[in-house]
Amino acid sequence: MSQENSVEALLEEARLNASIPPPSERQRLREAANLSRAQVAAAVGVGRTTVANWETGHSDPTPPGRLPYLKLLKGLAEIYPATSASAAAPEPTADPVPPAFAAAPETLRSPDGRAIEGDPGPCIRCGVETAYQSTDGRPLHSGGLCQPAGPAAPQTAPAAAHSSAAPAPAAAPAAPAPASPTPAPLPTRPERRARSAARAQADTTLLISRVVQEEAERAGGDEDAALKALIKRAIPDVMHLFNETRATARYDYTAYPALPDILKKPSKKDPDQIWEARPKFHHPGYSLRAPGDIKVTALDVNAAYLSALKCWLPIGKLEHSTGTDGVEPKRSGVHLITPAPWEHPHLPDPIGDRDEPGALWVTNSTLRLLQRLAGPKHGLTDAPVIHESWTSGATENFLDALRKLLSAARDEAIESQDTLTLEYVKAMYSKFISTMGESIHNREMVRPDWMHIIHSQAYANLWGKAYKAHQGGLDVVAMMGTDELHVTGDWRHVFPEGRGVSQMKIKHGDGKASGEYTVGTVAR
Repeated sequence: MSQENSVEALLEEARLNASIPPPSERQRLREAANLSRAQVAAAVGVGRTTVANWETGHSDPTPPGRLPYLKLLKGLAEIYPATSASAAAPEPTADPVPPAFAAAPETLRSPDGRAIEGDPGPCIRCGVETAYQSTDGRPLHSGGLCQPAGPAAPQTAPAAAHSSAAPAPAAAPAAPAPASPTPAPLPTRPERRARSAARAQADTTLLISRVVQEEAERAGGDEDAALKALIKRAIPDVMHLFNETRATARYDYTAYPALPDILKKPSKKDPDQIWEARPKFHHPGYSLRAPGDIKVTALDVNAAYLSALKCWLPIGKLEHSTGTDGVEPKRSGVHLITPAPWEHPHLPDPIGDRDEPGALWVTNSTLRLLQRLAGPKHGLTDAPVIHESWTSGATENFLDALRKLLSAARDEAIESQDTLTLEYVKAMYSKFISTMGESIHNREMVRPDWMHIIHSQAYANLWGKAYKAHQGGLDVVAMMGTDELHVTGDWRHVFPEGRGVSQMKIKHGDGKASGEYTVGTVAR
C-alpha cells in the first residue's frame, strides 16, 4: 500500500470514529433497514449478543468488528438520515406484522446479556410493576414481555381551579405502624434463578395468549382466518422467543457459520447429503391383505419435534477429523459411517429404510443411538465403523429453555381446550426446525447441521418407543415418520395415554391405518 493510501485509510477510520452514532441511533439505523441483529453480526464478524451490547450502550465497538460496523452505520445513515419525523410511526405495509412480538424498547442488560434489575416501578408499556429496567432507566419488562394491566387505580382529583376553593379536610392521624416481623432469609442464587425462570415462562405464555387473542379479534371470530394469520407469523414470532431465551445463556453461537460442503445441498433439486434415518418399517410377519383378526392400534407420539429440541447441538466451528478422533460425549456434528447389518426383522432398523448399502453421512443423534444399541445394555448390533467427522463442542441444553416455554404454552392450551393456541404453538416449533436450514423463510439463521440433528433425534426417540413396546410384550407392526407407531396388544400397560408430551394417544385421521384395524399373519 502506498504512503498516500495509508494516510487516507487512517483518515477514513478517524472520520468514522469521530461520527459514530449513539447506541439508540445504532439500533434505529438497523431497524430502519429491516435488518436483524444476527444479520449485522454475521456481516461484521461478531456475535449477536455483541451487536445487542453495542446498541444498548453496554459496550462500544472494538476491533476487529469495529471498522466494518462503523462503515455499515455510515452507509445506513446516508440511506436513512435522522429527521424529526424519525420518531413518527412508519407507514403501514400491505401486510403489517402485529405488534406483540415487534421490536420493543430495549431492556438494560449486563455485558454477559443478563437483564439488570433496579428499583421496582410500573412498566412503561403495560403499567404492571417490574424490577427490570430499560436502557434509559425506566421500568420495563424483559424483552417487552408485558402483562395486561390490572384494574386502573382511582385517579387523583384535579387541583382546584380557583384559590377560593374550600381547603381539603385535614387527614386523620395515621395509626401506629405494627411492629415489623422478623425478615425472611434472602433467597439463595438457585432459588432466585428458579423464580426468574418461572416468571419468564409465565410472561412468555401470557405473551402467546395475547397474540392469539389479537388475531382472533382481528379475524372477527373467524377461527380459520385467525389460524391462517397465526401460522403466517409463526416464524418471526418463534425467532423472537428464541432470542429472548438466549439473552441470559452461557453459550454464544454463530447463526451463519462456515459449513463443510457435506452440509450444503448440491442444488435446489438434489436431496440433502445427510441421512436422517427416517423410518418406514413394516413387520414381515403381518399383512393387511392376509385374512385375520389380530387387532392393531395406530399410536400417535405427541409433539415429537418439540421433544427432539433436547439433543446435542454443536455450538462452535465444525472441525474435520478421521476415525474416532472427533467422537466424544460432549461433541456433536455429522459423521461418515458404515453401519453394521441389522439382524432383527421384528424391530425397525435404527438406520431407517435404505435402498443402498455401504457408507453414509449421519448425524450425531443417529450415531449415539447406534452406539447405545451396540453397547452391553442392548447388545443388538455391532458398533458402526466411523470414517470421518465434522464436529465441534456441543451442549444438550441449547434449546431447552425454548422447548420448556413452548411446552408450557402447549399444556395450558390443552387444559383450556384452546385449539387456536395449540395449533399456533405447533406451527412455531415445527417451522422453527424446518426453516433453520437453507430456507428463504427464515433469514435469521442458517444451521442445516442443527436441522438434520433435530430431525434425527425425533426418529431416534421414536425408535426408543418401539423398543419399549417390544420389551413390554407388544409386537411392532409398523413405524413411520416421526410420530407413528402401530402395535398389537394392550398398549396402555406400556404407555400412558393422553395428549401430554410424555404420553401417547390413538391416531385419528383418514385411511385404513388410522385408529384401530385388524391384520393377518404371513405364512412362514
